[in-house]
Amino acid sequence: MSRTPVYIVASPRPFVGKTLLARLLTEFLLLERGEVIGFDVNLKEPSLIDFLPDVTETADIMDTFGKMRLMDRLIVNDNVGKVVDLGFHAFDEFFRMVEEIGFMKEAERRGIDPVVFYIADSDRASGATFARLRRTFVNHAIIPVDNEHVLHGEPPASYHGLRPLRLKVLPAFLKTYIDRRTFSFTRFLRQDNDPSSELNQWIRGNYLAFRDIELNLILHRP
Repeated sequence: MSRTPVYIVASPRPFVGKTLLARLLTEFLLLERGEVIGFDVNLKEPSLIDFLPDVTETADIMDTFGKMRLMDRLIVNDNVGKVVDLGFHAFDEFFRMVEEIGFMKEAERRGIDPVVFYIADSDRASGATFARLRRTFVNHAIIPVDNEHVLHGEPPASYHGLRPLRLKVLPAFLKTYIDRRTFSFTRFLRQDNDPSSELNQWIRGNYLAFRDIELNLILHRP
């Protein structure tokens, strides 16, 4: 049976690079699979739908109808990769819902591979929240994200035993460049004539990391 990946990019804190990672992952899946669906669960702009409106739709989990509608979309095994850009305002409600409805067991039954990319700061609350999530998501289905722009030095102790995804710091002028709403990572790779440039290598490095994660999912499937 074919399986469908569902990536949840989340953090209990704002301004940690969550939407940047969701953009990278969505463009990677579009390049890799030819089709992807993004779900934007945010209150403030800019968020995923502002950068990739053609493949993203908004979602609201603050009421029962919105929760059911989103879960119904995420639980479909259609071989279309899905990315959830989960705003910090909805963080607690989303993961409470995941536990209450038994999402992980239903996902396994239907051939869905949920993966959480957890971006945290070095504060104690973020570490404690991550530790709680590890009890719901097995080790290969939760990936700590070490955004070097936010998390300085060694990752928190709650990351112990897991291999983090590292987002390297870009110079300020490149960060401004990729923050334009018309910017596309994949289009840049196709048009850039210098594969040794810093931005080219940064994008390729992240895409290769995503590919390794997908291969790891395959290896851990029963």
